[in-house]
Amino acid sequence: MRDYALALPEAWEDHPWDESVVKVRKKIFVFLGMEPPSKWPVSITVKLPGSHPMALAQRGVESSGYGLGRAGWVTVDLAKAGLPFEALREWVDESYRAVAPKRLIAEWDATLQDG
Repeated sequence: MRDYALALPEAWEDHPWDESVVKVRKKIFVFLGMEPPSKWPVSITVKLPGSHPMALAQRGVESSGYGLGRAGWVTVDLAKAGLPFEALREWVDESYRAVAPKRLIAEWDATLQDG
């Protein structure tokens, strides 16, 4: 998921709060819960304004802590969820679209139509 997220337009990795995150410009769109597994499970956290309720119905998916859940963020425990890569990729895309500038999304959509 890290490689996929970093391949999105203007995405880059940062490490605030000793966590790995992927940002577009200065906004986080994926938290990569890859820190020592003994501390937390391997997970991703994404913002899902459209599919938040559906995501929460999946095994291994829960509303994110620190007040993020109220804003549509969910945490996916990758060991428990057993979701196909395609579903996770769609959620990363949705999270990216939720925080990226509209111009950047329009450019990305144009490249997807051309390719």
